[in-house]
Amino acid sequence: MTTSTGSFSECVDRIADAIRDADAILVGAGAGLSTAAGFAYAGKRFDDNFADFRDAYGITDMYSGGFYPFPDEESLWAWWSRSILLNRYDCPVGQPYLDLLHMLRGRDYFVLTTNVDHQFQRAGIDHDRLFYTQGDYGLLQCSKPCHKATYDNEGLIRHMVAEQSDLRVPRELVPHCSRCGAPMSLNLRCDDTFVEDEGWHAAAKRYDDFLREHRHDRIVLLEVGVGGNTPGIIKYPFWRMAAQNRHATYVQLNKGEVLAPSQLERQSVILDCDAAKALSSVRVRLG
Repeated sequence: MTTSTGSFSECVDRIADAIRDADAILVGAGAGLSTAAGFAYAGKRFDDNFADFRDAYGITDMYSGGFYPFPDEESLWAWWSRSILLNRYDCPVGQPYLDLLHMLRGRDYFVLTTNVDHQFQRAGIDHDRLFYTQGDYGLLQCSKPCHKATYDNEGLIRHMVAEQSDLRVPRELVPHCSRCGAPMSLNLRCDDTFVEDEGWHAAAKRYDDFLREHRHDRIVLLEVGVGGNTPGIIKYPFWRMAAQNRHATYVQLNKGEVLAPSQLERQSVILDCDAAKALSSVRVRLG
């Protein structure tokens, strides 16, 4: 396996050159991109916003809190409403997302992401060039699910946060499916109940069309902030695409967990660094 391909400056220059010469750019983004933007799920940001949940339940970070077995729906939605408001609605747009948008503007591109915090949309990435495979904090679905539809939740989430007390929301705010009466849940891929609605399938088709159109072209496969949590969605497919296309350039930006098959070394630019610093530097090189 290859774990590095040169100094920071050398790698940034190679990335900028590859983007200039590319027919298309495919971005694959994971949670590390939002972490690089400053949206950490642990540490001070967690303590500043969830000290009461920490003290009451022993929860140590926002990620693990999403799997905590809360005693009732009122407590569950007190947690989730506050987390969603912080991470989906009231946080700023991260600078790395804006840098990435600047790099992509005017070029043929597509973005594949496992992130669920809506940062790409808020930064201005074209909705028709985006596939968020794992869902969105801003959508609800039936928990069964009895039907394949999703629903915007911003108004409800803001109401829950405003009305919660003692780590609970009022019972009347707990959402239930209008068709079957079952509890509603977030549209996040955790198990086989995840709803792939019409928008999800339309985005999946646009992604497949983009791959077919550019399968033999000079394409930059730009992987940012992707660790080992769900490698089958971005990392492994990017490796396969690079191996099948000698004109492809595979770029991997992440803080830790950087590696690629040794047979891709000549096509790869691998940089173990803060993704925010790397994207900012590439943006400067591109002008």
